[in-house]
Amino acid sequence: MARFKIPAYLQWLLVSSALYLVIMTLLRIVFLFTFPAPAVSGKIPLAPVFWLGFRFDIRIISIVSLLSFVLYLIPPVHPFKSRTGKTIVLTIWILFAITLCLFYTFDFANYAYLSERLNAGLLNYAYDTKTSLGMLWQSYPVIKVSLMLICAISILFFLTKKLFSLFSAKSGQVSKASRVLSPVIFFLLSALAIFGRAGQYPLRWSDAFSLGNDYASNVALNPFQSFFSSLNFREAAFDPEKVKAAYPEMAAYLGGIPNADSGTISFTRHIDPGASSAPKPNVIIVICESFSSYKSSMHGNPLNTTPFFNQLCEQGIYFNKCFTPSYGTARGVWATITGTPDIGSETSSRNPNAVNQHSIINDFKGYEKFYFIGGSASWANIRGLLTNNIQGLHLYEQEDYKAPKIDVWGISDKNLLLEASDILAEQTRPFIAVIQTSDNHRPYTIPKEDREEFKLRKVSADSLKKFGFTSLDEFNAFRYTDFCFQKFIESARKKPYFNNTLFVFVGDHGIRGDAGDMFPRAWTEELSTVHVPLLFYAPHILPAEVIPAYASQLDVLPTAAGICKIPYINTTLGRDLLSAGIRNNPKAHQVFVYDPDARSAGVIKDSVYYSYLVERPQQTKIMNVNSNNPVVLTEEQKRQLHHLAESFYQTSGYLLLNNKAK
Repeated sequence: MARFKIPAYLQWLLVSSALYLVIMTLLRIVFLFTFPAPAVSGKIPLAPVFWLGFRFDIRIISIVSLLSFVLYLIPPVHPFKSRTGKTIVLTIWILFAITLCLFYTFDFANYAYLSERLNAGLLNYAYDTKTSLGMLWQSYPVIKVSLMLICAISILFFLTKKLFSLFSAKSGQVSKASRVLSPVIFFLLSALAIFGRAGQYPLRWSDAFSLGNDYASNVALNPFQSFFSSLNFREAAFDPEKVKAAYPEMAAYLGGIPNADSGTISFTRHIDPGASSAPKPNVIIVICESFSSYKSSMHGNPLNTTPFFNQLCEQGIYFNKCFTPSYGTARGVWATITGTPDIGSETSSRNPNAVNQHSIINDFKGYEKFYFIGGSASWANIRGLLTNNIQGLHLYEQEDYKAPKIDVWGISDKNLLLEASDILAEQTRPFIAVIQTSDNHRPYTIPKEDREEFKLRKVSADSLKKFGFTSLDEFNAFRYTDFCFQKFIESARKKPYFNNTLFVFVGDHGIRGDAGDMFPRAWTEELSTVHVPLLFYAPHILPAEVIPAYASQLDVLPTAAGICKIPYINTTLGRDLLSAGIRNNPKAHQVFVYDPDARSAGVIKDSVYYSYLVERPQQTKIMNVNSNNPVVLTEEQKRQLHHLAESFYQTSGYLLLNNKAK
């Protein structure tokens, strides 16, 4: 009986596949050493992580191999017998090499910045190409990385071509059985590798999260899997029947909905906080870039990064359990302006079907309305959200200021705040203004003009890591934010508007990172990106108070309107946190959070954080937000929390398309 021999071309495909599999495995090892596990992650189950990672990697490589295998089945373009076939197959592999190098480069950069694997959300930056490329140029060694990419691609192409030459030279006769069985076996094994398992359902990206450890999940994934899997979930959606089922729960959460009836879904509340003989207060809302609570002085960070803002919190009404509904600046601006969580994979400000929204800002009748941004409002189509929905808005952008541009985000936060203060000081009518900061963001630029007064601090790498910072640049940029707020308030105190102005400070989002022992493990694993400070500061109007009740970024405008005694129409999920109906309503003491990358919807209630994967609702996570002790819940309690989280999620999807400006 003739010896079974695999045809040379299939041998080349197998060896080439093995080469790329080794490379992807080595990159996973590099990932492990480049991004060490947070202390709270505990021991990482390396064997399951690498086995799952192997399955994700071999899936991608098998797709490329099958594309090359097709040419083997067509004699006129057989790569070992046809110049055309050779050109086609080498083109396939060089394109794969280029894609692999690019994907891993962006993946490592994305994880270094956000502690997340590459996902389709990165495509949102393509809408703002100029700004995104500017930040990329100013934040990373683009030329050096580009040269390394060219070298890596060249090496991969050389190895692939060299292997091709070696195996094409040894091409010879094989038995009929080998010619028939080899391609069948190759195809079946490749198909199995692509499907990912021997079972009814294919291997999915969410299988990585069955490891019970977020860091381990990230190690197991590769950028191809995380990116292409997230492409399927870039649009917000809702189920009308589930919205109806959620309505009673949401009506109880909001309170004040007259004649709530799930047959006619309405979230409209006409709120009248009561008349006041005092002059209407001005309102300045500062949306603070990447203002993570666990990095701040208000929550006891030993590096004491925000001493001035901590003083403001002691003099105002400070909510120390405020959460943003989601992660990302555009989502934070959206939530603040509209009162609706932005649950789309693509930010809703870019969605023509969602950008028309009702905002409580318009209920500040007789007020001048301002929005100040240091760069361009074209970023993330914020201009569309603002100008379409805020009547009579005065929008100030980079070119409208005296100060020079310092980086891709425009002028410095200090100059932005000071120039806004000067403009507002000239107003003869009451005003409501939003100021959007950006310096606490890569490339972490601190202007030369401030280097004399603002002193850079040096902290050891160990201390930085222990207390939540990834670099000295990030640490000093966070401190610079506090410096800018100090200069702003010091300037405002000298202005005639100060004594009758409500200042609101809220983070647009937090930053994922290791909260260490400063917070329970739930923060490092889940909540650091959404826990932000919320301060209502008006020393001549409000008494000082720290309120430990749960608050949301959605609540900013309703609460500000309540303080200012402004009658308003509320059509979404924000609430007046200081109203008796909310403070005394047990159903109101909970908040919704959504992770657009993991596609998880969650709720924080009492001492529990409960979340589930939207794609796989049976896959849930339950964590203690008060300690590292496990949470013990009955099945009924789990069911209630799941219903609550899903109610928020479905209602948010509904409101994104049904909160139209009148």
